[in-house]
Amino acid sequence: MTTPKENQQKVEKGSEPKSRLPRWLRAPGPQPLLPKEEIDQKYPRLRLQVFLGIFIGYASYYLIRNNVSLVAAILQENGLSKTDIGIIANCLLLAYGFSKFFSATISDRSNARYFMPLDLILSGLTNILIAFSIGATISVSIFAVLMTFNGIFQGMGWPPSGRVMVHWFSTSERGSKMALWNIAHNVGAALAGVLVAAALEMFGKENWSSAFWFPALVCFVMAIVAFLLIRDNPRSQGLPSIEEYRNDPAPVEVSDTDRKESAWSTIKRHVLTNPTMIFLALANVFVYTLRYGIVSWAPVYITQVRGGSLGAGIAGFSIFEIAGIAGTLLCGWASDHIFKGRRSITGIVFMVGVILAVLLYWLPSDEAPLWIPYLALAIAGGLIYGPVMLIGLQALDLSPTHVAGTAAGFTGLFGYALGATLASTGVGAIADNLGWKSAFLFLIICAIAAIVLLALVDRKEKHIVQEARAKRDLKQEIVAQEETPQPPM
Repeated sequence: MTTPKENQQKVEKGSEPKSRLPRWLRAPGPQPLLPKEEIDQKYPRLRLQVFLGIFIGYASYYLIRNNVSLVAAILQENGLSKTDIGIIANCLLLAYGFSKFFSATISDRSNARYFMPLDLILSGLTNILIAFSIGATISVSIFAVLMTFNGIFQGMGWPPSGRVMVHWFSTSERGSKMALWNIAHNVGAALAGVLVAAALEMFGKENWSSAFWFPALVCFVMAIVAFLLIRDNPRSQGLPSIEEYRNDPAPVEVSDTDRKESAWSTIKRHVLTNPTMIFLALANVFVYTLRYGIVSWAPVYITQVRGGSLGAGIAGFSIFEIAGIAGTLLCGWASDHIFKGRRSITGIVFMVGVILAVLLYWLPSDEAPLWIPYLALAIAGGLIYGPVMLIGLQALDLSPTHVAGTAAGFTGLFGYALGATLASTGVGAIADNLGWKSAFLFLIICAIAAIVLLALVDRKEKHIVQEARAKRDLKQEIVAQEETPQPPM
């Protein structure tokens, strides 16, 4: 006879798909459960520790993601055209989008403690190669190839973070925790500017390759810090699953079919042919078009249309990004506490606000004071980053834990490969040929399309959230009955 504990461990061992990865890179299996007193002491500490690990790790990716934009003016002084710089930057974006999806299929079966720092180191090495491959004459082709490799390694940073998030934080709290983690984007991007400025100050503008190798050296240290902090999943530490620990069942549980079929079959069923994931991915296209369509062209619009200086245009860019921090935190909190896990409804509310912000940005006369477009950019930035975060979170929520990273990578692929392209080339082409009025109308249409797609997702999400809530309530009733003293027979 086997004990309930042994049966539980058998189930847990089957919850991760079989892997052909090297043994050291595979997701660690469950260990015997620790005593309750030790669990109560260890669980909160490790949750904070792993959160800090993925926050520091992911922020570090941004230190070396695309420093081309930070030295674009210097690159032009050294013979590159705007078109050359655009090609180099787009190589990274496209590679990043595809990598985020395909690397997630590996990350979902890997130990996040090794996977995330390893890829950060590989990205750092690529940046060092970029720095030392730059000679007196810059080769656009070599630069573009190396930035493509950098995009591949950069795309490997999000999936292990998502894996850690679903294993250590349960559904009902994940909105707030994911929002807090998501500001690692903004923190890393801000620090990238600081490091590049410091490198140019120390080594001189003539040694501008330091904008690549200096942040890379910092990332090597941060990779070690992330490795020391991250733990892949609670069960590998002798702890119960997060769903059991917080009595918060996963919306989509790993089924017996999932355990028996191949990883590719599971991905195909839960991601590639899942209408909910397809709607989320398409919504992400339009959300990313709005995000980059507004912020990428803000300096141009403020200087050319609103009559601001170059510094005023850059200030508009910064206002948009800084406002995104507060908006992301607000959105995550609202999705957990106001909308009770209904992420789609939260996203719809925020997207309506984005439409109003776009109208405020566009409709006032050209002679209106600059504080009006600044206010509009602050509102738009504060609101758009919420849906950006939520769509990735919904992909985690609405898929089994062992393919959650792949699901999020799938939505990210659409966002970067299609959304970023529409924003950079589409919005620019419309503004050039049809004027800014048409460009803003295009952005509003994108927002409406995102709202429609999120409404379609909400129909499925509502049903899943209600089922999860019913399971949680039933379990609480069973526990209460077991703890109630029974009258003597």
